[in-house]
Amino acid sequence: MTLLAIPGLAVWDGIVDLFNTVMTPLYWAVSALLVGWHWLLSQVLNPDGGWAWALSIAGLTIVIRTLLIPLFVRQIRSSRNMQLLQPKMKELQKKYGHDREKLGQEMMKLYKETGTNPFSSCLPLLLQSPIFLALFRVLDYAAKGQWHSEIMKPYVNSLQHAKIFGAEISQTFLKANGPGANNVKVVAIVLIILMTATMFTTQLQLMRKNMPKEALTGQAAQMQKVMLYVFPVFFLIGGFNFPIGVLIYWFVSNLWTMGQQFYVIRRNPAPGTPAYDAMQARKREHNVRHGRPADDGVPGTAGAATDTETSDRRPAQRQQPKRQSRSDRKGGPAAGGATASDATATSNGQTSAPQDETRPQDAPKKAQGGAAKKQPAGSAKRQPAAKSAAQKRAAQKRAAQKRSGGSR
Repeated sequence: MTLLAIPGLAVWDGIVDLFNTVMTPLYWAVSALLVGWHWLLSQVLNPDGGWAWALSIAGLTIVIRTLLIPLFVRQIRSSRNMQLLQPKMKELQKKYGHDREKLGQEMMKLYKETGTNPFSSCLPLLLQSPIFLALFRVLDYAAKGQWHSEIMKPYVNSLQHAKIFGAEISQTFLKANGPGANNVKVVAIVLIILMTATMFTTQLQLMRKNMPKEALTGQAAQMQKVMLYVFPVFFLIGGFNFPIGVLIYWFVSNLWTMGQQFYVIRRNPAPGTPAYDAMQARKREHNVRHGRPADDGVPGTAGAATDTETSDRRPAQRQQPKRQSRSDRKGGPAAGGATASDATATSNGQTSAPQDETRPQDAPKKAQGGAAKKQPAGSAKRQPAAKSAAQKRAAQKRAAQKRSGGSR
């Protein structure tokens, strides 16, 4: 009975076959990018030289990290949300500290309401892992003179014997052999140290400069400490079994992450962090050099708030006067004047004075207006009738005098 007939090994072989089937598209993608960069660099470098292949691996890294920029932006936003949620998380811990199950439920509810993912800081690393594994397998096969895809077949011999600083980039520290074995070990140790140091520095930069003191405690702080210490140790130990080409990939990737994070922290730091204070200090120095107020436009200061309010302030909309009916117009200038003054006061955003309060100079006008209102509406029509009766009596008196004079 052979070993392959053992049920356990048969199951394992099936898992390996399934894994290779899933990874095959990545093998082709990594091989295509690697060969494409190699063809481009071969125009100016020796195609069989180690630097052409090393720089091709660096180019592959740049392409992968460029595609991951949207994920990096999402990671930054989620990290900021985690920092802003620290006060609420502390309140939940005080309230439900005795019930860990209830505390976990409330935490997950808070994450869901704010759209925060506490594991988003690990996503770039997790998504790079399949690509790292595909590159590892491509280089490992090349060291044995084999290939995963037909794209790599014409280049396997060149990649297998390519050297930088006398070390073949397809070999590992633990499996180094041949005349250049010592060179492989020296180059591998240097790259392992650089890879680990850049990873540790990147995470330490984030914790010291772009995290408030409140975020250095609790669950988020534990996650940050895991990334600060556990991941570098993992890569430090595993690096002795990585090919030189894979070590180049991780070193370039860590350099990219460190530079990208430095740019984000300097230009757009989280409020309440040392990086935020440093940005305010740089802005104040810039204002002083250019003769402006120190706090002019500085985020988080009264000058910045004033500028924002000024830019957002809009002129009050002028209120159009209301149309008056015929009866309102006959009411006299007092009513019209009150209406106009009310409209003017409203358009200027002022509160109109009570109607009972009158100024001394307006008292006669209001008295006249009141008298006009008390006068009967028909008095103007009865006045011509009274005048015609008097004229009749005068005419009758004159006619009587004429008659008496005639009789004499």
